[in-house]
Amino acid sequence: MRHFLNIILSVIGGGCLTVASAVAQPLIQNVNAYESMSLNGEWNYIVDVQEEGYYDYRMNPTRWGFFQNAKPQKPEDLIEYDFDKSPTMRIPGDWNTQDERLFFYEGTVWFKKSFQAVPMQDVRTLLYFGAVNYDCHVYVNSRHVGRHIGGFTPFNYDISDLLKEGENTIIVKVDNKRHAEDVPTQIFDWWNYGGITRDVKLVKVTPVYLEDYSLQLQKADAKAKNREISFSAKLNKAEAGHSITVSIPELKLKKTLTTDSNGTIHSSLFTIHSKKLSLWSPESPKRYRVDVSLDTSTISDSIGFRTIETRDKQILLNGQPIFLKGISIHNEKPNGGGRANTVEDARTLLGWAKELGCNFVRLAHYPHHEEMVREAEKMGILVWSEIPVYWTIAWKNPKTYENAQNQLRDMIARDHNRANIIIWSIANETPHSPERDQFLGNLAQYARTLDNTRLISMAMEVTGASNYVNRLNDNMNQYVDVVSFNQYIGWYRDVNDAPKMRWEIPYNKPVIVSEFGGGAKYGYHGAQNQRWTEEFQENLYRENCAMLDKIEGLAGTTPWILKDFRSPRRVLPDVQDYYNRKGLFSDKGEKKKAFYVLKNWYASK
Repeated sequence: MRHFLNIILSVIGGGCLTVASAVAQPLIQNVNAYESMSLNGEWNYIVDVQEEGYYDYRMNPTRWGFFQNAKPQKPEDLIEYDFDKSPTMRIPGDWNTQDERLFFYEGTVWFKKSFQAVPMQDVRTLLYFGAVNYDCHVYVNSRHVGRHIGGFTPFNYDISDLLKEGENTIIVKVDNKRHAEDVPTQIFDWWNYGGITRDVKLVKVTPVYLEDYSLQLQKADAKAKNREISFSAKLNKAEAGHSITVSIPELKLKKTLTTDSNGTIHSSLFTIHSKKLSLWSPESPKRYRVDVSLDTSTISDSIGFRTIETRDKQILLNGQPIFLKGISIHNEKPNGGGRANTVEDARTLLGWAKELGCNFVRLAHYPHHEEMVREAEKMGILVWSEIPVYWTIAWKNPKTYENAQNQLRDMIARDHNRANIIIWSIANETPHSPERDQFLGNLAQYARTLDNTRLISMAMEVTGASNYVNRLNDNMNQYVDVVSFNQYIGWYRDVNDAPKMRWEIPYNKPVIVSEFGGGAKYGYHGAQNQRWTEEFQENLYRENCAMLDKIEGLAGTTPWILKDFRSPRRVLPDVQDYYNRKGLFSDKGEKKKAFYVLKNWYASK
């Protein structure tokens, strides 16, 4: 364990009321590059069904809540909770798979962790959470640090002024109840895993630190003699005169720049001969060590350089057409379920995708944990990354839009230096309406202001079906670079219709079929027209692959889905048992017969 601020983890109780307050900070880029100390491990927890730890009996917030971590001072004191006598749970992790009483639970659970600290001068401490699902309040030494809404994006707070010498306590109130105005909305087809589901750490930074930076290869003609790499940066404070040095040692590139009055450096260009630069691709996922120094401190990153663009109905990677051989994946652990959150989880899931022949994955339907994206980059797998604007969102609610925009901002902020991410997706299967078009149109335009180097897409629905003609008609076509849609011929419509189907996509843009497939229970065999058998799913894939070959401008597919995953909507006993069975692997990692159909189809591409 790395030494940091003389902090020693412990599981003793305590906490006191301080007069200082925490400072909410924009998300720090490349958090793993900073000196930090993990707060992962065992946390005490209290299940609070009626939220008595937050509200009084009149449903008003109480100043005597569980966040006080109070202890009796006199024999007659009445305190009806005790974190230190409560059970512990492994963090990061979801409560559904760690406590059988909480398998279906949706509500509030309180978590507590204590540690020892000796604060130091000229050092700031950020409390960083990889993700908490869904609505959380964070307290340090009984003081409210902040509230975060959204279950899949990271956030951090400057807690330096709340730390005290000796014992410190973090308490987090986590509530995963579903609401119609949330993002995702009240219904969705995956498990609502509650808890502190990703890493928690204390991050050491200087009072002025590098909040964000970006390195991107500029588009150029394939025959261009030189290539340009742009660099931009932003400090956590609007201060001029700070020196930032960017170095890519392998390319012998180095430049020192100075921040302006906003604490920023706008796009500055490095020029390099084309022959000296190895571009990142699935076949050769080359990454370069990049060192970024601010004044006297340095952080490092591994960054690949590539371009992604479209030309008519083609997707061009590094100026060359590419067919995206993909698969959709949920952020659920292999071999049994639960929220995925480790490097090992990522390697297993992505390894299955590579075995299938994939060069592309759709990380549905929300941002996956950071290790998933970084491991995919190492393995040469391109990525579609998505926010959970899913099904029937509250399109007219300004707070809902703000929530979606915040999740989009934080997804891009965390991962915009990852070469393998080529598509930011803003929605999945949303019903058409003027309000929806305005909501999603604004999201698309906002995404471009944050990152104009990648493609924008969304999973649309085919609404213009007539007999054996499916016509895609969606006003969002004007906002996206890639037209993507979901279709389930063979599952929600007779598979025998597949050879008769004709697809009309009246847009001069590349096409990705973002979902197709059907369910099968591993090991259940029978006739190819018998639902839930592996033979049924196998035949469905065979017919769909032949049908998709006829779509003009088809640039890729991401069938639904890599592995079976838990869903409360899938209740059929002895078949589903609360699993969506559309996986090509079972939830235990066993291959179904359809796996080989798709593998062979991809091998022919």
